[in-house]
Amino acid sequence: MKSSKGAGQRDPALSANGFDPHFTVFHELMAFKVQEILLVSSPYDAYIMEEDNSMTSRIINEYHGLNLSRPPRITRATTAEQALNILDDKYFDLVITMPHLGEMDGYCFGREVKKLYPDLPVILLAHSVRDAVIPGQENDCTCVDNAYVWCCDSDILLAIVKNVEDRLNVEVDTAKAMVRVILFVEDSPLYRSQLLPMLYAEVVRQTQSVLDEGLNEKHRLLKMRARPKILTASTYEQAIALFEQYRQYIFCVLSDVRFPKNGTLDEKAGIDLLATFRSEQPDLPLLLLSTDAENRAGAALLAAAFVEKNTKKIRDKIHDFFLRYLGFGDFIFCLPDGTEVGRAKNLHDFEAQLKTVPLESILYHGRNNHFCNWAMARAEIALAIRLHKRFFYHEVSGEILREEMVRKVHALRKIRQQGVVAQFDRLNFDPEIMDFVKIGKGSMGGKARGLAFISSWLYHSGNRLSEADRQTVTIPPTCIITADGFNDFIITNNLSYREGESDDDIGARFVQASLPEWLAKDLRAFLEKTTGPISVRSSSLLEDAQSRPYAGLYNTFMLVNGAADFAIRFHQLQEAVKLVYASTWYAGPRAFSRSIGQTVDDAMAVIIQRLAGSRYNGYFYPAISGVVQSYNYYPIAPMSSQDGIAHIAVGFGKTVVEGEQSLRFSPAWPGHLPQFSTVDDILANAQRWMYCLDCTHPEEFSFKEGNLVRRPIDQAVDERPVRMLSSTFFPEEYRIRDADLPGSKVVTFASILKYNSYPLPDLLKELLAIGRKGMGCEVEIEFAVDLHRDPGRSVFYFLQIRPIVTANEHLQITINEDERQRSILHSLRALGHGRYETIRDIVFVRQEGFDVALTKKMAAEISRINSGLHKAGRPYLLIGPGRWGTADPWLGIPVRWDDISGVGAIVELQDCSIRAEPSQGSHFFQNITSLGIPYLMVRDARCAQGAGEEKEGKEFVDWEYIQGLGSVVKGDFITHVSLPDPFVLKVDGHTSEAVFYP
Repeated sequence: MKSSKGAGQRDPALSANGFDPHFTVFHELMAFKVQEILLVSSPYDAYIMEEDNSMTSRIINEYHGLNLSRPPRITRATTAEQALNILDDKYFDLVITMPHLGEMDGYCFGREVKKLYPDLPVILLAHSVRDAVIPGQENDCTCVDNAYVWCCDSDILLAIVKNVEDRLNVEVDTAKAMVRVILFVEDSPLYRSQLLPMLYAEVVRQTQSVLDEGLNEKHRLLKMRARPKILTASTYEQAIALFEQYRQYIFCVLSDVRFPKNGTLDEKAGIDLLATFRSEQPDLPLLLLSTDAENRAGAALLAAAFVEKNTKKIRDKIHDFFLRYLGFGDFIFCLPDGTEVGRAKNLHDFEAQLKTVPLESILYHGRNNHFCNWAMARAEIALAIRLHKRFFYHEVSGEILREEMVRKVHALRKIRQQGVVAQFDRLNFDPEIMDFVKIGKGSMGGKARGLAFISSWLYHSGNRLSEADRQTVTIPPTCIITADGFNDFIITNNLSYREGESDDDIGARFVQASLPEWLAKDLRAFLEKTTGPISVRSSSLLEDAQSRPYAGLYNTFMLVNGAADFAIRFHQLQEAVKLVYASTWYAGPRAFSRSIGQTVDDAMAVIIQRLAGSRYNGYFYPAISGVVQSYNYYPIAPMSSQDGIAHIAVGFGKTVVEGEQSLRFSPAWPGHLPQFSTVDDILANAQRWMYCLDCTHPEEFSFKEGNLVRRPIDQAVDERPVRMLSSTFFPEEYRIRDADLPGSKVVTFASILKYNSYPLPDLLKELLAIGRKGMGCEVEIEFAVDLHRDPGRSVFYFLQIRPIVTANEHLQITINEDERQRSILHSLRALGHGRYETIRDIVFVRQEGFDVALTKKMAAEISRINSGLHKAGRPYLLIGPGRWGTADPWLGIPVRWDDISGVGAIVELQDCSIRAEPSQGSHFFQNITSLGIPYLMVRDARCAQGAGEEKEGKEFVDWEYIQGLGSVVKGDFITHVSLPDPFVLKVDGHTSEAVFYP
């Protein structure tokens, strides 16, 4: 399965040597960290170091100042004997010893430590060069690993720690991520102590300078782990051995001139060493360091840089070497004569410059390995390998070479973004690359967290999918406004909740307020680079959590985003964001919060997404939208609960999530459609209405229906999606043919479910498996499909994922025959599991004179009764025909959540007055099930079975008993009766049976 549109496979150019270009590999780097240091020094030495400046505080400050990870903890010992006792009791990562320890000097102490703990690094830190010379043979490392001179600066401590970590991590890190190695050859403890801190400071400084290219803060910190390692050598033989071991990873070599070779001090060892390296790697950056300026000529013969050790500008010289030879800093495009023709600060600029700079400049830099070095400095190792100078000697057209370079850089930027939430930057936002960004630093909210999770999960699962591996599955380009935008909006406008205020009044107040300045500027920058229709959706902090989904309770808006005047587009976006903010305080969400005992005020993040779909005759919509659940609450043989269930419709998913007419099928049994059993069934149950975005008047924005319009399917019969997904009805034959023929169209989805023109069922099965595994529970997925006649061009859009609640089946519930006979209500299609003993009120829709045209008035009457019962804390049984909570008043009672917030159980009657299939995919249904409210379906005996039949094995409501109870309230359509005592409601989730009895 392709993980994103246009990026179905990882570019082989970015997978050299098996290297993963995605930054998750950085998690595995720098596995060894120095956490515990044992510092052994006499009281006098300790006093001197503290007098110079507190060692502990300085090293902590250095770590924090460089944004490095947790600083090590230092334990002190004043004698060798005390130190050995401490080592016996506690684990340490590093021992630093001073030379004078009383009865045992630092060298002897080091030898004792190595006898007991041969792998424990021991470093000698002296106050003078004389004390830093290891006695015996100069290459004898049996007592200490290295020696340094304390120069009254704690920078040396940081350098020692990092160098020990580098030495212990280098083998693994080079193998895992091809991390670069800087080889530093210096035998003098004094110069090593002066130069090594400079090198680490420069490496960290330069690495941090390119971290702004990171996608987010986490990415930037992880990339610090891929900084070049520094390995030290003090002899010719040590240097050669390190070079041979890490040959393919050597970034550069910095070498002294005079140091031991073949056991004796050699005046030209450094020149010989660099000559050997130059002969083996002609393009390797080399730096010769010497106190003798005459060695500059020798460096020049080797094409090596030269720096005098004693110059006061040595830091600047090293800095210049890093910028000029190692690729740090801006990339300056030049002609061979040095004329600057372009400059790139980051990969975005680099890609743009490659398209325009003269080909002569590209060949010059490529053949001198400048591109490779620049990529290496940014830890873009795979790209660096592909831009090595060998690539620029191929006999290909210059323009083909340019296009290939641009493709490689673009592929890296694209693939690095996949599965990552990048921090929005108004200056560097690139919508072609950045598919998922966030504005702000706060929480993304529940819905956005689900999207971010599935984005990452899809990326890492892409290569493991099978059935649908040829299909494009993606998340629409997404921008999240984090919850700190909402908080700042509330504070800066001095807004507060007013008890009893209507939703319309709340919305009006929010629209009149102003977005925070920083948010408005970011939104403007985002919209300037965003074309085509977009959605503005909620993602509250509480939304889409298990057992509290808040599904469909907040505002969602669709924007054409097509007005010629940008000011209109920007105004519409701001209004939509503010109205989503306003819905945080609407009655529905607040009633739901009270139902679940949520007392903390919610905050709102906002999701802005490019809409899935295409434009047809002035209307924009996806060919298919739907909801699929991994658990089927109402399976019909041969389906099982674990097979899952999907609801799909033509146009936007509002049809499905608001419980209107849609097609219900199991992905495991796509051909089994009980609601389409006969021609009459198909004609009665097929979708008749669809939701679209009217693009003919982009300057208009309506709060109603989220700015969507409801169109009859008959108006779209000439549009491609309807023609592809419809069959043709021939009344003279009373027959439906699964083909696009002249005649009346009926939406059956036969081309997909019967003839597999697009593998939707297989895709849904695989995505449900991924979602269930990733979230560790049953899940619900909202999706859309932009369908083309060529299936390879079709795109499946993943819009949302949330956990769903299944029955609490560990409780033992048994319904016996006596309870069935005593019951006044019996269902064989019940959702829930448990025993409920607090219901003593029944609210029901009267059947006599029922008129489906008046269901909206019935909903208002139920809301008034609910208000009183909810305040009194009396849960009630609600009984009525058709789908509860549907947006289509012809399919049931269109109550909202706040209309029934005190309900204890719900009965959906299937009777003669309304014929509607159960709608598991609606937001209303999701909220009900998440709260564990029993939901019973009953085929009314008065219509389906006859009033005089026996109760056994049948569904029924004992209307004679219920209507015989005294009415508490009798409205125009609704009656509220009270039971003498609470009845028992038993629901067996294993068998889907439920009874309600005294």
